Amino acid sequence: MTEKITNEIIEYVGILAKLELSEEEKAQARQDMAKMLEYIDKLNELDTDGVEPMSHVFSVSNVFREDVVVNMDERTAILANAPVKRDGCFVVPKTVE
Repeated sequence: MTEKITNEIIEYVGILAKLELSEEEKAQARQDMAKMLEYIDKLNELDTDGVEPMSHVFSVSNVFREDVVVNMDERTAILANAPVKRDGCFVVPKTVE
């Protein structure tokens, strides 16, 4: 499997990842990539006939509530928490001269 990974591939991946690899790091990366490809080849040997593709290990369903538009004027409840308010609005320190 190591034969499939050339030095050019390692250098190209290093460029894409914006890494400057030393010769030792390139050799280690080549070994790591070879191990990954060997693992993928091993997975390809598995019989997956009749197995449905899935995006998650557990069945996931939407647990969010329905989005319902409600017109409510809760200004007084919201402003009850304001430290300073005037004319139904929050009063904040001036930030622009």
